[in-house]
Amino acid sequence: MRSVDVAAGVAVLVPQWPAPAAVRAAFTLRAGGVSGAPYDSLNLGAHVGDGAAAVAENRRRVRRQLQLPQEPAWLEQVHGSDVADVDEPAVAPARADAALARRAGRVCAVQVADCLPVLFASGAAVAAAHAGWRGLAAGVLEATVARFGADPAQLIAWLGPAIGAQHFEVGADVRNAFLAQDGAAADAFTANARGRWQCDLARLARQRLGRAGVQRVFGGHWCTYADPARFFSHRRAGACGRMAALIWLE
Repeated sequence: MRSVDVAAGVAVLVPQWPAPAAVRAAFTLRAGGVSGAPYDSLNLGAHVGDGAAAVAENRRRVRRQLQLPQEPAWLEQVHGSDVADVDEPAVAPARADAALARRAGRVCAVQVADCLPVLFASGAAVAAAHAGWRGLAAGVLEATVARFGADPAQLIAWLGPAIGAQHFEVGADVRNAFLAQDGAAADAFTANARGRWQCDLARLARQRLGRAGVQRVFGGHWCTYADPARFFSHRRAGACGRMAALIWLE
């Protein structure tokens, strides 16, 4: 990934992956918006307690910088596995944790502040998934792959910034939820001195994508918790803003 800063002050990460020529994607950082603390400054989440006018201006800045063809199809995310078809504009946000589009100009988006954003692309469609541990365990990545209706080997995926294993401590219940589905998930958990576990979300995602048949997976190397200058982190800060992973077809 490379970081891009523009005169407007909005910064994004641009995925470095071999996506088809018509695919555009970006991940917003926290700088360059108008929100005050604790949402400072490019908060794109309308559900976290920030002022509506500030969120609207932040979203406008992102649309302008990225030259988005239209407003992203924002979701009501619930840590589940439902995948919304966003080819047709909706009156209200879909209650889902992934979005897929086949039409050019429809912008898929997921919001995160520690959970793992995963972008997908093929020659004919794009998708974005919100994968915290609950969504991963519920199968949101597998559900997204299935909605493409194509050979998974033809898809590519990009793992965006998320909380890293060094900072993501979980209990045995989380580990057991994954081990009940796949014993290999044990490799993504490391015991700590407190009798709990350090969880590697990116590793879990790679495992599950591999089992779903997705062979080309990129990214997954940024920790939101460890880099407060660039990333929001709910676990680090509590109340905070939300970043967005965006993908669309030109």
